[in-house]
Amino acid sequence: MAIFDQAESQIRCEWGLRGLSELAPVSDVVIVIDVLSFTTALEIATARGAAVFPYPLKGRPAEEYAASQGARVASGDRTGGFSLSPASLLTLPAGFRLVLPSPNGAALSYHADHPVVLAACLRNATAVARAVTGLGRTFAVIPAGETWPSGELRPAVEDLIGAGAVIAGLPGTRSPEADMAVACFERFRPDLAAALRVSSSGKELIARGFEQDVELAAEFDVSANVPRLVARAFVSS
Repeated sequence: MAIFDQAESQIRCEWGLRGLSELAPVSDVVIVIDVLSFTTALEIATARGAAVFPYPLKGRPAEEYAASQGARVASGDRTGGFSLSPASLLTLPAGFRLVLPSPNGAALSYHADHPVVLAACLRNATAVARAVTGLGRTFAVIPAGETWPSGELRPAVEDLIGAGAVIAGLPGTRSPEADMAVACFERFRPDLAAALRVSSSGKELIARGFEQDVELAAEFDVSANVPRLVARAFVSS
């Protein structure tokens, strides 16, 4: 129903695949946010000159998809090789073609049937906000959230913070949902690293030994790289 599309405002914000389906058709630009960890990993990989293909599934389907794209599939966990771990991509060579599966940010990106899809995180929030001003006048900012074992969406505070960081730099009128994201960002901006460390997603990664991934994700405005989805792959634009 059109009642959910936030079309009265130029800047819109809604969660997950359903939010994407509601906002994308009435927006000039789609911005995907998955701070821990898809869009952070994506920012690092594309800044190094890689092409990253989002994919929603792991295992054999991802391997077959990678073969069809002349790419290599990321490691299925964070314990070896190039993977969803942002730290693992710090040495990714230029020109590398990587299929990066995840059930949240990658799934959103894979299903985003839209001419302008960008990826943002805290590392490049302001750069993305600046870049989109030349691409349109209405913006759908989509925080991915996480997925409970039951398959339900779990709104994740780090993605709301990331969405707010981007929205704070966008021109135009904001929906109440977009304003809420900015308020969240402003509340935690004085110490983003501390906020991510004590978030549920951050605590989970730290408990698994991936504290560096959380620290990399918390770095604010350290990159001018703007990943854009082109021919099914994100590349630096």
